[in-house]
Amino acid sequence: MTDRPTPRPLSDAALSDLLGKQQFGTLATVKRSGHPHLTTMLYSWDAESSTVRFSTTADRVKVQHLSRDPRAALHVQGGDVWSFAVAEGDAEISDVTATPGDAVGRELLAMIPAGAQPDDEGAFLRQLVDERRLVIRLRVDRLYGTALDVEG
Repeated sequence: MTDRPTPRPLSDAALSDLLGKQQFGTLATVKRSGHPHLTTMLYSWDAESSTVRFSTTADRVKVQHLSRDPRAALHVQGGDVWSFAVAEGDAEISDVTATPGDAVGRELLAMIPAGAQPDDEGAFLRQLVDERRLVIRLRVDRLYGTALDVEG
């Protein structure tokens, strides 16, 4: 036997905290073949509703995958390589924002951290319409992950 540390499961609170501290993760969707499709995504975590939100455009392949099969997972690395969290659930796809300032546009705007809000909100909302942006909402029904207590 070795004296090396073993992975320890993280509590739901610790997993939620890890998701809240990070901004990027790997979204896994299911391709028609059944294989995973992985995409690095900027995300927004809402711990209260257990929902991960992603901004994307209507023409992305992940939107096609989720339209066919809503099962998805987000893998997020902790602050070091020794911890991670996975959020699994079914995703729903919003309508495409069609009018600057509509509900979807406002939801997309709300996903931006306070310090990064656009200077010209109207121009930003128009850009979202031009890009055919929408929201992917991953309704999380399972969280899991581990940490490995390694020094250095």
